[in-house]
Amino acid sequence: MKVLGIETSCDECSAAVVEDGRNILSNVIATQIELHRPFDGVVPELASRLHTEWISQVVNAALLQADMTVNDIDAIAVTSRPGLLGSLLVGLNFAKGMVSVLKVPFIGIDHIRAHLYAPQIENPLEYPYLGVLLSGGHTVICRVDSYDSVEVLGTTIDDAIGEAFDKVAKHYGLGYPGGVMIDKLSQKGDPYAFKFTSPKIGKGYHPYDISYSGLKTAVINQLEIFSTGKEATPENIAASFQRVAVGMLMKRVEKALEDTGLTRISAGGGVAANSLVRSSLKALEEKGFEVSFPSLKLCTDNGAMVAGLGYRYIADGITSGYDLTASARVSAFKKS
Repeated sequence: MKVLGIETSCDECSAAVVEDGRNILSNVIATQIELHRPFDGVVPELASRLHTEWISQVVNAALLQADMTVNDIDAIAVTSRPGLLGSLLVGLNFAKGMVSVLKVPFIGIDHIRAHLYAPQIENPLEYPYLGVLLSGGHTVICRVDSYDSVEVLGTTIDDAIGEAFDKVAKHYGLGYPGGVMIDKLSQKGDPYAFKFTSPKIGKGYHPYDISYSGLKTAVINQLEIFSTGKEATPENIAASFQRVAVGMLMKRVEKALEDTGLTRISAGGGVAANSLVRSSLKALEEKGFEVSFPSLKLCTDNGAMVAGLGYRYIADGITSGYDLTASARVSAFKKS
């Protein structure tokens, strides 16, 4: 089964063809980074307008790369939630138009589940495993029992990890996208130049919940309080911030592994491309854990993860109807 996957949830316009859920025949990603760079962030109206202009070309490029015609498509999967509503509608309506002509099944895909599934395309893990989703909009630690069975153990209670990276980078003028620039600068900085503390979470939250707002505020507004006397260079700020941000995450990941007894862990999302995140997770292999994360191209928003997950649903006879609507909100997940 050759599934066309369409992803337009934010500022990446992507289409891919994946065969039988694993074999990536094409994966075209048209990035809008340069066009949003002057604003140091994604402008929703601009993003949706660019998707409208680009989507037909991107889908055609994916078919060409896969050496296929539109008539070779067996099914279509498209991101329908969560994300920027205007951007989601562009992809969803384009997919519906194709389905009405081709008369093939289609399925609306949850963006978060697609990121959690992405590592399964290249480095499959047996279920169950601990899933970690890290992006600009989400920070989720969860138990994954199947492609469609996800139990949330902990989430951010304020800023997502990627959002915190972007806000710190914007404040100091480090460049856009912020997370990429901080990771790059941190390679040349002293991670202990500033001894930022990990914010504590009050009662009523899950032990795996995490808060990045306090750390972000400390880095932006209270830098001098945590100084060790080292120079406040962009490299030192980036390295110190990244050390604490990733350390906070890993503390909860290791506790979740211990408490659940899970021996496998998988990470996805844009921040899963961060070098310290990857090396920290990889280090868990020395403790006997099986670790899987996607290649860098599958960390970002992409059509391949949508097509791969879409295949699983459609193969099980689960499809969507024309009444499917886009939603900016995260779908309901089980929470322990």
